[in-house]
This record gives sequence, structure tokens and C-alpha cells, in this order.
Amino acid sequence: MPHVLLVEDDPEMGVLVQRGLREEGYEVTLVDNGVDALIAFANERLDVAVIDVMLPRMSGFEVCRRIRDTGSALPVVLITARDAVEDRIFGLDSGADDYVTKPFHFGELSARIRAQVRRLASTPQPVVHAGDVRLDALAVRATVRDRPFALSVKEFTLLRLLAVHLGETLSRPAILDEVWGSAENFEPTIVDQYVSYLRKKLDVAEAGLRIVTVRGAGYRLETL
Repeated sequence: MPHVLLVEDDPEMGVLVQRGLREEGYEVTLVDNGVDALIAFANERLDVAVIDVMLPRMSGFEVCRRIRDTGSALPVVLITARDAVEDRIFGLDSGADDYVTKPFHFGELSARIRAQVRRLASTPQPVVHAGDVRLDALAVRATVRDRPFALSVKEFTLLRLLAVHLGETLSRPAILDEVWGSAENFEPTIVDQYVSYLRKKLDVAEAGLRIVTVRGAGYRLETL
């Protein structure tokens, strides 16, 4: 049974979403502020976090950032009434994997949660090593020489895919299919964007890995 951390300070909204998710078979931990969200994250085995942005004691953006700072790639879906493009960009840059604006239909939120659970559940090998990086799909955690390595879920999934195929060249359409679920609904340039993110993080962490561009073919992960 997937375990969802739901962080919502509106009591009525929180109870309604919690009830709906439980009816769909999820275990749900409901908290109403950012500090308690981090306590739940540290003490419970979670599959997805659904976090309101406007929270008491600590914003949803900050909760998401702190989760990422631990090296966890726990899927995070932000929910908020703030629908400006700048807010969505800030949320995604904070490490969120998806962003839902209020008012929303429960069915849409549920579908987005299912997509995050499905993406992680599709990884067959629990732990993959490449260079100095360890990727644990069960704990949804990345480390470099036992130190937390902060990645978003898509960054985690992309790096894990490249690590499983270490030394092999993967095409952009193949990467889109595996990481985003479709090569038709996304521009291939999104792969280039996330490769750029990963290159910077691998370099800063001195992870012993590099992503090589194979002109006209795709990308390949190599050890240094």
C-alpha cells in the first residue's frame, strides 16, 4: 500500500483529500504545518509527499528544499492557489516533481500521485552503483561516498537509467520513454535540460562520473 504524506493547513481540504486517497487504497499521514512535515519525512517510510505551499511555520517550498538536501528523491507534488508562472518555476526549482494549482479536481491530483508512484515502482534493481554514486530506489535516496546527494525524482530516475546502462549510449526518445513516460508528449530538449542539471550536480559533488554527448545518437554515462 503506497504511503502518502499530505501536508495541508486547511482542515476541510486536508480531510477531504485524505479521505479520497484512503478510498483509493493509500495510507495517508496528514499534517498541517511544515515542521511536522519534516518530522514525518524523517520518521516514516513514504512513497509520495503532497505539500501545500502556504503553510504555517515553514513554507512548502522550504519543506521541499530540505527534503532534497537530505539526498532523498521522494516524489513531491506541490499544491497551491499561487498559479503565476514564476511560482511554478520556483516550486520546480525547489525540487518538486509536479505542481497542481487550486482549485483542482481530486481525480487530477490522484492521477498525478499515481504517475509518481508508478515511475518509482518501475525500477527493478533496488540499488545501483556507478562511480562514487549509490542510488537506492527503495529508499529513494542518492548518496556520493555516503554523503546525501540532492536530486529531484526526474534527476534521480534519469541518472539511475544512465547508471543501469553505464557505458551505453541511450537516445533521447529512449530516455523520454523511460523517464517521462512518452516520447510524443515532451520536446526532446527537456532531456538536454535535465542532463545539464545532472552534469552540474555530478561535477560539484565530485561523483566520479560524467555524461558524454554522442552527437546524433544521445547520451552515455562514463566513470572518470
